[in-house]
Amino acid sequence: MLPLRTYVYIDGFNFYYGQVKASPYKWINLDTLLRHYLDPAINSIQYIKYFTAKIKPRSKDPNQLNRQLIYLRALETIPNFEIIYGHFLTHEVIMPRADGKGMVKVIKTEEKKSDVNIATHIIHDAYRDKYDLAVLDP
Repeated sequence: MLPLRTYVYIDGFNFYYGQVKASPYKWINLDTLLRHYLDPAINSIQYIKYFTAKIKPRSKDPNQLNRQLIYLRALETIPNFEIIYGHFLTHEVIMPRADGKGMVKVIKTEEKKSDVNIATHIIHDAYRDKYDLAVLDP
């Protein structure tokens, strides 16, 4: 049996905040990671799609965007790899304090459009018969 034509769809923010942020491993080669976890006898990785948004750095860490852009440029050197961008929004909101003593103004950040982009790409690629197996957020 031939290996399954495999497409991988990664939500960059979920991956970062769920797996990377609290770890010492910030420079992860996603192609190498995927080939470690997906058995090449079963899966032939055809394409990796990475969904993210360019962040808006906060004043406490003005180099945040530069670090992200350097990492994204490094990822773009991976063959058969594509970055699909959503939007990053920041706005002030008033929320209750954790101790229940009043309200406080905070800066809320949200990444928008990645979920819709992922779903659209999975359906579109399936319709175009690009894969036998879709892997979402390994």
